[in-house]
Amino acid sequence: MNLNIEQFPKWCQMILRALRVDFRPGRQPSGWSVFAAAFVALIGSLLADYLLVKAGTAIFPSTKGFVHFHFSDYSKLTIIGVVIACCGWPLVTRLTSTPRGFFLRLAILVTLVLLVPDAWIWLHGEPGKAVFVLVWMHLAIAVITFNALVRIAPASRGRHAAVASKGSRGRAPEV
Repeated sequence: MNLNIEQFPKWCQMILRALRVDFRPGRQPSGWSVFAAAFVALIGSLLADYLLVKAGTAIFPSTKGFVHFHFSDYSKLTIIGVVIACCGWPLVTRLTSTPRGFFLRLAILVTLVLLVPDAWIWLHGEPGKAVFVLVWMHLAIAVITFNALVRIAPASRGRHAAVASKGSRGRAPEV
């Protein structure tokens, strides 16, 4: 089934165009490259979490023993988040001819939403220094996962995006 943006109501078309969803995908990343990117993102994110907890407790000794700094606590949530992002990348590459930019905006939005629980626990009495480290953990996971996916499992831009965004020198600029 081929979707066309014109099949949707006008208000929906406006939203899809604003998000740059055009249903004109380019070359899809291979399953193996997505798997490799997911592996790198998982290992890199868990390592970053571990190092940030070590640095955080060294800089802020009062945060030692903070419940969310236990590997068993943060690793579960990190794995879930990275796996969801890695499942989302192939989907994004099928929705738009500019998947990298769309995925970047999506990653920023999701990361901001995932900071809400950090704010919640801080407002309910958890130490600000510990929450500060949690925020950095979220940011590190987002940066590592995004970069692993778009670099190890890249998707080429669709023909529509390349033609529509040609620069004055006849080349399509990178997103």
